[in-house]
Amino acid sequence: MSFIPRHAFPPLPSLPRSYFLGHHKAGLQKMKSLLSSIDLVIECRDYRIPLTSRNPLFEKALEGKERVIVYTKRDLGGGSRDNRNEDVIRMWHRPTTTMFVKNGKEAEGESSGRASVVKLLETLRAQAQARWKLVGHRVMVVGMPNVGKSTLLNALRAQGIGKGKVAATGAQPGVTRKVGSGVKIIPSEDDMESMDEGMKRKLKGVGGGVYLLDTPGVFIPYVPDAEAMMKLALCGSVKDTIIPPVMLADYLLYHLNLQSPSLYADYAPPTNDIVELLSEMARQTGRLGKGGTVDTEATALWMIQKWRSGNMGRFLLDEVDEGSLEKARLGEEGATPSLNQARKAERERRRERNKARGEK
Repeated sequence: MSFIPRHAFPPLPSLPRSYFLGHHKAGLQKMKSLLSSIDLVIECRDYRIPLTSRNPLFEKALEGKERVIVYTKRDLGGGSRDNRNEDVIRMWHRPTTTMFVKNGKEAEGESSGRASVVKLLETLRAQAQARWKLVGHRVMVVGMPNVGKSTLLNALRAQGIGKGKVAATGAQPGVTRKVGSGVKIIPSEDDMESMDEGMKRKLKGVGGGVYLLDTPGVFIPYVPDAEAMMKLALCGSVKDTIIPPVMLADYLLYHLNLQSPSLYADYAPPTNDIVELLSEMARQTGRLGKGGTVDTEATALWMIQKWRSGNMGRFLLDEVDEGSLEKARLGEEGATPSLNQARKAERERRRERNKARGEK
């Protein structure tokens, strides 16, 4: 009998729908206050979830400011030969400049990763040259939590001025809590005068230099769609303690099966049963508790991390086609409540969940 994957994930009425924390709100307010001194905004989105990692708050808060949209973690969303998704995404944003960069070691070390960062640097340099400023050009990077802003800053700094990491990064969201004061990523013309010939050939200065301000990730006040919350959690925009790891691993299994069950063939035959898959993974990787019992939670986290690092398939979780951005925008109209409404909805959800538990 041939294997039939699930074509829909079960409804999740009790799923948390908010991860809008105090430092998210404070960060957004700080961004707004700095906007008049900012020359350009880089908005980062996760390439694996190009629609779900959009934050409508930025559309309102940064309205009227010139920006570049950068899709990070391009290397985790499929092979470089598959550029159809890139072409569609660029079409979504015309005439806004849209770029794709690889993250982590690939951005800082491998030639293909470096090339995408260098291309972004050239775009920033050209923009600064067109508006030459003696005091320097200020660029602010914004995006959802853990979308790769600090990693991008480090990669730009490494390629732009040849210096090491300055921004802390981590696997969990919330590493950056405050808006930074500005980190130089392209040297000034004065800097170039003091450099040796080797560095002058390698680097290019402009005006008073280009400075990048890192900012904390800002989450959506309320996520009306439960599956969107699962996608954000799977990509690391939500702390792993917010959604039960086994539930999240089950959602990952659902997507793995839609791609190909061969992605986990080293551990188990095709299955829609997450406990069955986690049990096989635990036995083969030694993730067992006392008496040889399966530690399903630890194994689920391991499985999720394996996918996040690109070692269990590289693919998009969002459907990308010409009309999908417009559909997402239409779905947001009237669906994204105010912060007070979001809090009220979250309280109601918790009451219903506690009531259901009490009736058991």
